Amino acid sequence: MESVNRAILNLDWITGVILASLFFLAIAKRFFYSRFLSFMILPFNNKYIFLYNKKDRLFNGFQLFFSLFQIFNFALFASLGAALLMDEPSYRTPIAFLVVLLAILIFMIVKALLQIGNGYVFNNSRVISEFIFKKVSYFNYSGLVMVMANVVLCYIDPGSKAVVYGAVFLILLINTVGWITLIKNHQKLIASYFFYFILYLCALEIAPLVLIVNALTF
Repeated sequence: MESVNRAILNLDWITGVILASLFFLAIAKRFFYSRFLSFMILPFNNKYIFLYNKKDRLFNGFQLFFSLFQIFNFALFASLGAALLMDEPSYRTPIAFLVVLLAILIFMIVKALLQIGNGYVFNNSRVISEFIFKKVSYFNYSGLVMVMANVVLCYIDPGSKAVVYGAVFLILLINTVGWITLIKNHQKLIASYFFYFILYLCALEIAPLVLIVNALTF
């Protein structure tokens, strides 16, 4: 019989990451319970957006803890997904996770600063704040899909590419719903500044995704 090399996935650090992310989720639920309940039905009901779109849109405890929950799971999902789809075990290590986590943090902070700066330059800070709040809300909701995918990929079916593709589809679907809602609510403003809206999409939404894909594939 020929020997077969099997890569053993060290789950200790992954378990720690998942537990840390769930800790942030538990804090968000414990201290912001009514907001948490509204947030859980976000893709199906705009109650959360209507209730919390005006006050403390970007800087509040709930947004902070849920963003940390999402970022931890996003970094882990990106590491596990890249390792599986590219057949590259080096992506499935604590060092790779930390690199991805740091890259995501820097990317999100720089992007938010550029968006806020754009608001000040063009004197539309209120609108930009609403854009950021709504996009971040829907992307944070994607963290719930990511954590479920991470659990399946780590403990139930580590070699399932279908889980990765399914999770990516759901993440894109949730964020597409967010974009449709955003465009629908601001269609008059977008129509008035359509050229600038296209520039915004290309410079701050599409271009960063292209750079991320190129970084992962090369």
